[in-house]
This record gives sequence, C-alpha cells and structure tokens, in this order.
Amino acid sequence: MNDSTGQMTGVWGLLKDLETKKGITEVTINSPKHIFVERSGQFIQLNYALTKNDIVQFAKEVAQFNRRPFDIKNPIIDGNLPDGSRINIINEPFAQGSPSVSIRKYLRQIKSFDSNPGIFGLEPHWVELLKAMVSARLNVIVSGGTGVGKTTLLNLLLKEIAAQERVITIEDTLELQVELPNLVRLEARTFLNNEGASLSIRDLVKNTLRMRPDRIIIGETRGGELFDLLQAMNTGHDGSMSSVHSNSPGECLSRMETLFLLAGYEIPVHVVRKMISSAVDVIVQISRNREGERVVTSISELTGMEGPNILSQQLAVYEDDKLIKTGMASHYMEKLHRYGGLPLNYFS
Repeated sequence: MNDSTGQMTGVWGLLKDLETKKGITEVTINSPKHIFVERSGQFIQLNYALTKNDIVQFAKEVAQFNRRPFDIKNPIIDGNLPDGSRINIINEPFAQGSPSVSIRKYLRQIKSFDSNPGIFGLEPHWVELLKAMVSARLNVIVSGGTGVGKTTLLNLLLKEIAAQERVITIEDTLELQVELPNLVRLEARTFLNNEGASLSIRDLVKNTLRMRPDRIIIGETRGGELFDLLQAMNTGHDGSMSSVHSNSPGECLSRMETLFLLAGYEIPVHVVRKMISSAVDVIVQISRNREGERVVTSISELTGMEGPNILSQQLAVYEDDKLIKTGMASHYMEKLHRYGGLPLNYFS
C-alpha cells in the first residue's frame, strides 16, 4: 500500500525498511503493536506500530498475489511474497485480535557455495564433498529443525546439478530457486472449501514418475509422499533430494519410518527400513550452534542393513565449533571419485 507521495506504508512499508537490515531471517507480526524480527537465532521486538487495518489489507493483497482464498472458511494462507520470502497468515478468530503473520525471509544474496564461502560453517573441503555427492547422483536428505536453513542448503545443492538433466521440483509453497533449462516446477494446491482443483504433494509425486525426470526434488517431505519418493529413488531416479524436519540423523530415520507408514500400507517395520536404507544415501544435518548460527553438524551415510536395523556411518561431526572428519571413508568413494571428481585420498 502506498501513501499520497508514493511511499510504501503499513506492512509493505515495514518490509521495505527491513530490506536494508542485514542478518534478519524472520519477521513476525503477532498484533499491530507486537512485531519481532529474528537475527542470529534471537527474536528482537521492534519499536514499530501498525493498525489492524494495515494487517488485514496486507493479508488480502498476499492472498490475491498467491491466488488463494482468505476468509472465514479459508483462514490460513501459506504462500510467498513477491521477493520469494515464505509467508504464513492465520486469520481471526483463530488468531486473537488481528491476523497473525509469519515471514521467513528469502536471502537473495545466497546464490551458490562459491559466492558464499563459509556458509553453514562449511570449509572448502566440505563444499567439495557436497558438490561431489550431487555430481555422483547420490540421494540426499537434508535434515533439520524449524528455520535452520533446510531450503537454503537444498538450493545450494541444486545449483550443482548439470544443465543437461531434467529436474522436477515439487513443493507445497514455491521456495526452491532452480535455474535449469529442462525444469518443471510443481506446486501442491488444496482448497479448504473444495473449490477448484486439489492436488497433494503425493498426487504430484505419483504423476512425476510419468514425466521422465532424471531427478525428483521435494522441498520438504511431511507425509505419505515419502513412500513414492523412496520408490522413485529405488527405480532409476538417482540424485533425488528432499528435506525432513528432524533434529538429528537418528531422529530423521525414525521420522522417515513414520512418514512411510502414513502412506497407509501395512508393511512390517523391517521392510520399511530396508526400503529407506536402499533408497537414501546421505543425510546432511543442519542445526544452530551456541551463537545461533546455522551450521552443518553432521554428514552421514546409510550403508545397508544388519538384521532389522539400518546401518549408518558419520563422515563428519561438529565439534569445537567446526565440522571435522571422523576418520571414516565414504561407502560411495568409487562413485564420488569417478563421477564427482573427489580425490581418492580425500578421507586419508
């Protein structure tokens, strides 16, 4: 919204002002007078006041931009802002006093590993390993909690995909930044009032298998679509990727078991684990360090099964404020060397 001089006002004006501030990753509007930003893992309250009408008008404009309904029957918007930032708005009466707004800022300056040295605390030799994993077409799961940068790391990995590959991305809200010539971007759509077509992420994953992709990328796996993703990873779609909400590699495996079972199949747990272990090659864990910085804290590989249990090994762990080698050599070293160019003595 602009005033008579053409200047942005209301929530748009606030966001414009915040563009000049570095390090802000979240903006939350709890009420007209309670506005916070997150910087380095800490929330800071702003000395800034809006009106309820400012927030209501902003919500209407965001709904229009995302082509989604927003009313008493459809009280939630989960979408994007024009700059790519992700936004969630929940309407009254579910939010008390005024609509509640949560914005996860899209960090436009993050383009690639090479243009952001040290991102996620990664030294050059770890970047070399991650690049080799993409080139060797290993199946990668990025694991992490809320707001630690799972999508950002996925974006960085996607930058390393060769231009000749056909890639299909599937998201519930478009966040991935992919610049490839042979790319299809799919977005799930569900309508609470049953108006218009409705396709879930799982519906899209199933259809994607008929679209001749080289790689399938799911922004975040949250439900039964994991079953279909694992099927794809096991049937010739090497190099596929997704993210899972979990706080450790072990928790990530447990979470994947649960998501698999959400698909509705009555399959013994050991069979589920076998499918996971044969489909997923690498889990990259992201967390926040003591200073609130987002860092890679573990790089793990799944190496098979022993009885009913998935075998894994850690290649890297986070100790003394940096990622260090564990002394284990990669189970996929031949692939990493042949297709990713990783030196044979990398783990020596």
